[in-house]
Amino acid sequence: MWTEEMVAGRPAWRHVASGVVFRKVPGGTFRMGLSEAELAAVRVIERGGGVEDTVEPFFAGAGDAQPVREVRVESFLIARHPLTVAQVQHWLPEYEDDYADAESGTARLEDDLDDLLDALPFRLPSEAEWEYAARAGTTTLTFRGDGKPGEDQVLDDFSDEQRTAATENAFGLAAMGSANEICADVWIPGFADAPADARPRTGDGPRTVRGGAADVYPWQGLRRMAAATRRHPVRAHPIHRGPPGRTTATSPLAPAAGQDRCATARADQRSLRTSCVLGPPAHGSADESPQGDRGSASRIVSSRRVGD
Repeated sequence: MWTEEMVAGRPAWRHVASGVVFRKVPGGTFRMGLSEAELAAVRVIERGGGVEDTVEPFFAGAGDAQPVREVRVESFLIARHPLTVAQVQHWLPEYEDDYADAESGTARLEDDLDDLLDALPFRLPSEAEWEYAARAGTTTLTFRGDGKPGEDQVLDDFSDEQRTAATENAFGLAAMGSANEICADVWIPGFADAPADARPRTGDGPRTVRGGAADVYPWQGLRRMAAATRRHPVRAHPIHRGPPGRTTATSPLAPAAGQDRCATARADQRSLRTSCVLGPPAHGSADESPQGDRGSASRIVSSRRVGD
């Protein structure tokens, strides 16, 4: 069962049983990938003393998020924020989280990840859907501009509605980029020959992950990489037959919009951050899971469309 309501002054769709709130992301086109202007913005921050270590690994891996290309995205519903511990416990009653301080915190699953993906009536977002939702119509380093993101832009607990609302982008999505979130795509370095629509790239191998500012203090990284030693959050899309609804490796500096890309491989310890998205059914399977020193988060997408 779903209810339509206003959340933080914006329309939203709530999955009543779990409490997950979805936002509708409008369809459109966008430039996906790491642009030369964004690379230049990182250099400006570096010259201004805003880098705590070195950004050279980021620049070395920038090609993993290129070439920049235009992508068409259909409207979909996605979770307002990654799944919390309490929301995961709706589907997995015995789930316990070793990282969150409260039930309102982002859930990071380890051995429970596969069980959750099997139980969810939702799907993971494709990488294109994730970046489109994170950018929310912007072309800058983060959805707030080209400056270094502040600590107030990173959020890992959603008990404070005022603070949650303050991290929303133009699509009403909170904490985009705060956690490493698993996407539906298999990891493939670079965007050469990638689909011109939002379909995930399929195949065997590790899953693509985006975001990560909260998991790698103080900034999420910008590059894409294969991460064999980290656990990453997941963001998923629901494939629920109901109403509509819908950030990656790390570097010393990263945008709140979650431009980073990295890969996750199956491991004994996994975690995920989930968001619910109401959109078209998943195009691929979700059999790969994340690994690392912290859990991965996910956002979920629903197949129900607004107006159904």
